[in-house]
Amino acid sequence: MNKVRFAIVGTGSITPTHAQAISAIPDAKLIAIFGRSAAKAQQLATQFNCDWHNDYQEMLKRTDIDVVSICTPNGLHADLGIQAALAGKHVVIEKPIDITLEKADTLIKICQRQGVELSIVFQRRYSDGVVALKNLLEQGKLGKVIFGGCYIKLYRSQEYYDSAAWRGTWDIDGGGVLMNQGIHYIDMLQYLAGPVAEVTGQCGTFGHTGIEVEDTASAAVAFQSGALGVIEGTTCAYPGLVSRVDIYGTEGSAVIENDVLTSVQLKSGYEYKVGSSTENAGVSSPDISFECHQRQFQEITTALKNNTEPPISGVEGRKALEVILAIYKSAFTGNIASLPLADSLFLKDLAKAGGFKRK
Repeated sequence: MNKVRFAIVGTGSITPTHAQAISAIPDAKLIAIFGRSAAKAQQLATQFNCDWHNDYQEMLKRTDIDVVSICTPNGLHADLGIQAALAGKHVVIEKPIDITLEKADTLIKICQRQGVELSIVFQRRYSDGVVALKNLLEQGKLGKVIFGGCYIKLYRSQEYYDSAAWRGTWDIDGGGVLMNQGIHYIDMLQYLAGPVAEVTGQCGTFGHTGIEVEDTASAAVAFQSGALGVIEGTTCAYPGLVSRVDIYGTEGSAVIENDVLTSVQLKSGYEYKVGSSTENAGVSSPDISFECHQRQFQEITTALKNNTEPPISGVEGRKALEVILAIYKSAFTGNIASLPLADSLFLKDLAKAGGFKRK
C-alpha cells in the first residue's frame, strides 16, 4: 500500500478539517467526498481536488477507496460506518462514535467481524499539552491522582442551534453541551485521570429555546482508582471562556487550558516549560486548526499501512460516550449512575419526558 486512500462522508463544517489533514499527509490521499447535497459535495471536491458523490452506495463500490471518514450528524455515525465496513472499508468517525451504546457496540462488532479497523477522532489527545501531561502522569511525576476535573465554558448562540433542524435533538444530535462540545474534554479527563466508576449528574436547558437537550450540565465523578472529580459544561458562557482540564496528584498538579499545558507544579522541583493560553476557543467558529487532526490521521495512516490497530479504537472511543450517558442517566433518574452501564435504553424515556425539565 503506497498511499492510504480516503473518502469523506458529509459536507458540514468539520469536513474541510478532515480534508486538510488527509491532504497534508504524504502517504495518504483524498479520493472522494460524499454529500446528499450535490452542490456542496461538488464545491468541496473542487476545493480539495478530488471526486464527489451523492450516492453513498455507489461510492462504496469503488475499489480505490480504503478508508471512509464520517463527518455527519452524530446519530448517523454508526449506520454509515456499518455500511462502509460491510463494503470492506476501514472506518474513521469524527466524535462521538454514535449517540447510544447499542449502536456503538453494533458498529464495533461488525467492524471486527469484517476485519476492518475502526478509529474515533479525538484529536485533542494529540495536542502538545495533553501529550506532555500524559507523559508526566505515566512517569509518576504527579504521584497518585487524587482529583481530576474538566470545565467547558463555551458560548453557542441561538442561531447556532437554529441553523439546522437536527441540532439540539435527541434523535440525531444525541445530546447538548456534553455530547457535542464537552465530549472532547471528558475524553481527555478519563484518558489522563483514568476510568470512571460512577457519576452524579445534573442537566438543564437555560439559555436557549426550541432545543430538546441540555445547554448546561454538572457532575460529581468518582474514578475507579478512588480519585474524585467534577465535570462542568455550558454553552451559555458568553462570549465563550477558557475550557480547562486539571489533574491533582499526591506529588503535584497540572492544568491544561484550551489544550495548552499552562501550569505544572511539582513537589520534586521538576520543571516543565509550560505554554500560555491566549486564544479564545469558546466561541462557535468553523475556523479551527487541522494540526491535531493531521497528527491523528497520520497515526491512522501508519497503522493501516503496517496492518496494526489505529490509535483510539472503537472500544477506546466508546468510553467518553458511556461517561456522558451515565451523566444523562443520573440527571434523569436522580440516582448515582455506575459504570459500566447495562444499556442506554433510558434515552427513549428521557426524550418522551421532554428532557431534564430544568428550564
